Amino acid sequence: MPSYLSPGVYVEEVSSGSKPIEGVGTAVAAFVGFAAKGPLDEPVLVTNWTQFTQNFGQFTEGAYLPHAVYAYFANGGGAAYIVRVGGSANGTQDTAAAGTELPSEGAGRPLVVRALEAGHAVSVEVQEATESADETFKLVVRAGGDEEVYDNVSTRRGASNVAAALRKSKLVTVEEVKGAALATPSKNTRTVVEATSSGALSADDYIGDPDERTGFGGLEAIDDVTMLCVPDLMTAYESGRLDMDGVKAVQLAMIAHCELMADRVAILDPPPGLRPQQVAQWRLEVAGYDSKYATLYWPWVKVGDPRTGKPVLLPPSGHVAGVWARNDDTRGVHKAPANEVLRGVVELQSGLTRGEHDRLNPIGVNCLRFFPGQGIRVWGARTLSSDAEWRYLNVRRLFNYIEKSVLTGTSWVVFEPNDHFLWHSVERIISMFLRRIWRSGALFGQTPEEAFYVKCDEENNPPENRDAGILTVDIGVAPVKPAEFVVFRLSQYSEGAELKE
Repeated sequence: MPSYLSPGVYVEEVSSGSKPIEGVGTAVAAFVGFAAKGPLDEPVLVTNWTQFTQNFGQFTEGAYLPHAVYAYFANGGGAAYIVRVGGSANGTQDTAAAGTELPSEGAGRPLVVRALEAGHAVSVEVQEATESADETFKLVVRAGGDEEVYDNVSTRRGASNVAAALRKSKLVTVEEVKGAALATPSKNTRTVVEATSSGALSADDYIGDPDERTGFGGLEAIDDVTMLCVPDLMTAYESGRLDMDGVKAVQLAMIAHCELMADRVAILDPPPGLRPQQVAQWRLEVAGYDSKYATLYWPWVKVGDPRTGKPVLLPPSGHVAGVWARNDDTRGVHKAPANEVLRGVVELQSGLTRGEHDRLNPIGVNCLRFFPGQGIRVWGARTLSSDAEWRYLNVRRLFNYIEKSVLTGTSWVVFEPNDHFLWHSVERIISMFLRRIWRSGALFGQTPEEAFYVKCDEENNPPENRDAGILTVDIGVAPVKPAEFVVFRLSQYSEGAELKE
């Protein structure tokens, strides 16, 4: 309370204390894979195809990531985080790349500056620093007409460390080389060409480490992501650099990541070339995943390669992620992202019969199907969960949306006095938010009372909880579920007969 010392009229701006809940975004994808260039293991936000090419280059041989991102935007995607892993675009570790040796601190092993893009000469020149200081120098990197200058850097720890400065480079990367001779940086430092191991790749390159912000583990620091796709997992599988155990390890890690974050869903790709019976066997006997935070789409799709115009087969995750985003924008996250056209798809790798589909749908394989006169459409909307309560994808994503919106919109409640006024305020703002969701058609019920409830009173906040600093709010919602099976009952009707209701 302010202190009033002299007579007069005073005006105060008073806050009601409670704030309305705003809905969070539901359609932000994360793609992990290979690219022609760009920073390694650093999530980069792009909002269109042009931004992707500026950061990561065009389509390149041996990489499904650019095709998946292109399909994502073509099908309605609006924003995506890109994580480049695994070295060069063709999956090798930049064979015979040029490098300049720089001394590292402490261990006595040199740092080697290597080209990120295989096949390009990297001119790396060490010059005198602009600001004359001990052990500082200027590093000039040139490749393919591009140039990057890092001035006043050193090999010592701190903000000027050259390894830290080059971490965001789009042309080169820095690594320590064991057993190599130590070189002193100077204007005449020689350029060396060293062959590195080609084809070295493991599941850890995709999974990464949350602490080191590598792989899709680095996405733990980004709250916006709602979909996770790793299309180039199949690139490594096709080339033989990962076996099926490696594929399964990465996909299990994708599921674990989404379950840990509890605000995103993994879009899994099946191995290529599977027929209906084979994908059923792989789903049940090899993969065996059971999660309400993961989905699986089959078969692979055939598209026209923008580089050559020739058809190319792709895993479907990029197209599906775009359909999710388009569906959220046009209908809402509560609408099952199915019975939607896949843009840009020329043909499916495999067709299927009704009987084959009858076997795949119950085990959580969302099929892509061709319908004469209607194009190629997504014809499934199930998660990989065995729990019937979380069978449908739109229910899972609706709950993700509600949970995250409520958590974000009620952060002001923390440390407020835990009394009746706070209880009524929290109950009111959550009810207002759920009422908006009900009006959008996301909840089942003819009235708000039938669609949801919010409870915050003495019953679920007894004295022992209040003494422990706990505020409990019980929320129940009745989500709409898709009309997956539409049944028309036909019978003969005799004229004059009474119709039974």
